Amino acid sequence: MARPCKKRRICAAPRCRRFLPDLPEQTPEVRMSLEELECIRLLDYLGMTQEECARQLGVARTTVQALYTSARRRIAGCLIEGRPLHIGGGNYELCTAKNTCCAFPRQNRMKKGCQTMKLAVTYENGQIFQHFGKTSQFKVYTIENNAVRESHILDCNGAGHSALADLLQREGIDTLICGGIGQGAQNALSSAGIRLYGGASGDADAAVNDLLAGKLNYDPAVHCSHHAAGHTCHH
Repeated sequence: MARPCKKRRICAAPRCRRFLPDLPEQTPEVRMSLEELECIRLLDYLGMTQEECARQLGVARTTVQALYTSARRRIAGCLIEGRPLHIGGGNYELCTAKNTCCAFPRQNRMKKGCQTMKLAVTYENGQIFQHFGKTSQFKVYTIENNAVRESHILDCNGAGHSALADLLQREGIDTLICGGIGQGAQNALSSAGIRLYGGASGDADAAVNDLLAGKLNYDPAVHCSHHAAGHTCHH
């Protein structure tokens, strides 16, 4: 008798299950399972390694690799061929942990306001400073019940990418808003367990309020814009 396939653990069902192309003609639908979407979320959105993703899902790395490959191909088919994407079904179980895992999506957990959050913004003259590795200050916000309880300035004097990530970790920061940031710094922040909202600009206080309202304009694929000047952020 064949052994039943082990269910994959996901944090929660997605808010949006259907995406439609802006095309007049109808095209065949692409279906993606919830565990395939969970792989995309963990690996591409949260920046986990395949090993970390496998632990989160409760499966082997080979299963993660297969799910990730199929999910990427489905997304590519939707984008290239202009096909609708429907997310649903699969062999999964919902995570039963409460406030101890990466609840889906991260921004929803902020809205609920059930936990204190410490958030930092690269800071200069009231604005979001645009180069993480050269920032001399962070503005640090303590968030409770989805509102700013306290804020203060943290001086760091452009300590460098890894040192800045260590500084934020020591300060208990779990979320960062910044402008440009290189992949090396992103890796350091991910290792420190700090959630990144990069590619943001404008007034720092307004950006924090937008994040809490779920409408921050940021770039999930942010990169450092200083490479053209001969600088590299891959320290």
